[in-house]
Formats: sequence, C-alpha cells, structure tokens
Amino acid sequence: MLKSALGYLTALWSLAYGVLGIYWATGGSHYPFARVDEDHSTASLLEGAPVGVVAPAMAVLGLLGAVVALVMTLRPPKARGGTPLLAFAAVMAVMLALVIPDYTPLAMVAISPAIILFAFTGVPGEQDGVGDILYWHRVNILIMFLGGLLWAATAVAYHRRLRQACGNCGRDDRPLKAWQTAEGALRWGRRAVLIAAVANLPYELTRIAWYFGWKLGISDEFHQMMADTPGMLELGLAMAAMAIGGSILTHGLVSRWGEVYPRWIWFKAGQRVPPMLAIIPASIVAVVLIPAGLMNLRMSDDEGGSMWGLTMPGTLWVVWGAALGAATYAYYLRRRTTCSRCGRGEPEAAVLTSRSGARAARSSGSLAGSRRAGNPARAPRRSRTRSARSATAGTRPAAAPPTSG
Repeated sequence: MLKSALGYLTALWSLAYGVLGIYWATGGSHYPFARVDEDHSTASLLEGAPVGVVAPAMAVLGLLGAVVALVMTLRPPKARGGTPLLAFAAVMAVMLALVIPDYTPLAMVAISPAIILFAFTGVPGEQDGVGDILYWHRVNILIMFLGGLLWAATAVAYHRRLRQACGNCGRDDRPLKAWQTAEGALRWGRRAVLIAAVANLPYELTRIAWYFGWKLGISDEFHQMMADTPGMLELGLAMAAMAIGGSILTHGLVSRWGEVYPRWIWFKAGQRVPPMLAIIPASIVAVVLIPAGLMNLRMSDDEGGSMWGLTMPGTLWVVWGAALGAATYAYYLRRRTTCSRCGRGEPEAAVLTSRSGARAARSSGSLAGSRRAGNPARAPRRSRTRSARSATAGTRPAAAPPTSG
C-alpha cells in the first residue's frame, strides 16, 4: 500500500510541475530559475537558465513523468518493457535530487532546528524573517529535491517487482552474494567508513585553520572579511566540529556501539540500537551531501589557485556522501532481520562482539537468501552567488544561512 501511495505521489508531483512548466512557458510569473538579486538566488545548475528552454522541457518531462509513474505503479512489470521505464525513473531521480540542486538541502538539514526556532523568535541580524532564508528559488529547489526522492522510491519499488522480489525487503529466492552477507558487508562497510571520514578532513582542517588565523586556501582579504563579520569564523569552527562529530558517528556503522547501546548511555546500556535510528539520519546526510559537493565542483573554476580553500574541500562532499551511503547500506544489510511480509532472512542479526570487529557465530540452520528452513538460536545481540559563497565559506549572513562556514 505504501509503495503504491509513493507511486501516486510521484505522478501527482510530476503532473504539478508539468502544468507549471506550461504556465511558465506561456509567460507566467515566478519562474524559479529567473535571474534575481544575489541575495535571493541559488547556485542551482539551472539558475539563470532561459525560461524559453527550461519551462517547455519541464512541461514535457512533467506530463510524461506523470504517465510513466502511473504505469509503473498500476501495471505489472514486464521484463522487456520494464527497463526503459526503470531507466527514465532513475534519470529523473538523479537529476532532480543530485544534479540540479545546490547546497540548499544540506543547509536545511543543518539549520532546521534554528529555522523552527526563528519562526517563533524572528531571525537575528539584518534579515526580515524566515522568508529571507526560505525564499522562492530555494523552496523550489527543495520541492524538486523531494521529487527526486519520490522518483527514487518509485524506481526501487518497480525494480523489486520486476525481479519478483519482496516489495518490503527486496529479497528474492536466489541465494545472497558474498558482498550481501553480514560478514561481507562488514568488510566493505569498513572501507566505506574510512573513505567517508578521510574525505571530509580538508574541510575540517581549513575551517579550523581559519578560526586560529591561518589563511589556508584563502586570501588575506577574504580572511579579514570573515574576521570582520561577527560570528563568521565561529560558525566555520562549529561546522567543522559538527563534521568531526559526524565522522565519529559514522564509525558506529561498523562498531559494536552502533548495534548495542554502550555503557555511557546508562539509560539504554546493553539494549539493541534500533537500526532505523542510524539508517534514516545517515541516509539523509548522505543524499544531501552529493548535490552540495557537485555545486562546489561547478564553482571550482570561479576561484583562483590562492582561493582553493573555498570550494575544493566541498567538492569532496561527493565522495563523502557516496561513501556514507555505502556504509549505511552495509549497516542495513547486517542489521536486517526476518521480513515480516515474505519471511526471508534470519530472525536476528549477529552482534559485533569486540572492538576488533569479531562477530558472534551465526547459526547454520537458515538459508541466507531464501525462506527460512530452520529455527537457529538467536545470537546476543567563491562563487556565482552570495548564497553559494555562504555554503562554502560563509561571506554574509544576511544573504543566506551558511552551512559550511
């Protein structure tokens, strides 16, 4: 039922943007990629693109997408005709969620608690209100990002039906491949965690260096501008600290304390960590990092060699996001249990039993990739806009909420 609802929502989203494409193509107002002042623009791939090109394309793709989403949801998939539909959905998902946006989704994740607070207390500084943060061009980016996630969910659901796999867990009757087993996922998951932690080191080092007066990767003038802006260097330091904290938490995806609450969480010590408590936030962060990294990659040619610290560390967010996503998927493979719908899988995954990563032994009375055949014992368990500058180094709080110092 949920999978069908997502398909209908994808069709509705596509239809809405198809109609809006027609409206903007015929001269309608509020075209979301029009050239506006820097304080209300974005660093989207389509920012400043002519309405005569983008709007008709939106109309065609939106209306076509609505039909495709309904077909993928209502009709049984066929091996011969299913691949083009799946490819269309995958391209829509990648373009809408990863390629077209800028750092806006990442910014909203990072400052969402503050935005909720500002709605009641007002925005500090020169801003007139939350509208100076969530202006139309940004809201449109968020809506398109959401559409990309809907297309991704529709593609996953359709792919499972095409493989005749369980719509809930994705398993089928074929045996698991080595990399899909808990032991295999732990091995490549560790490598993914290491890559994720290393990829963000340049960002952390540059922001900490700026705070302590070392002009690493920026000019003296730019550092002075940040020093003269109240809170700018402190914000960069705070963002670096958050990134370090995120790297530490990422290690929980391959550590025992990521499966069982450690002793220092006394009110939960010894209890199993719900898998979704790690999977949901890690997945969100992984997805929003990639468009922010691609934005920095697009802007890297705008800066001279002496200003590499503004965008180069941010380009590695693509690597960070991809590695974090892989590590999260490995964690999911290790933590998934018996499917409540199809009955495939083991009743409870083994737990990492030591800091070295050794695992409790699994029972041999189950079939890893197919339905259960036994009852095993359970184991214990710089930029084109000020908005973009705010994303990479933070130039002016009034222009946009910086997310990376």
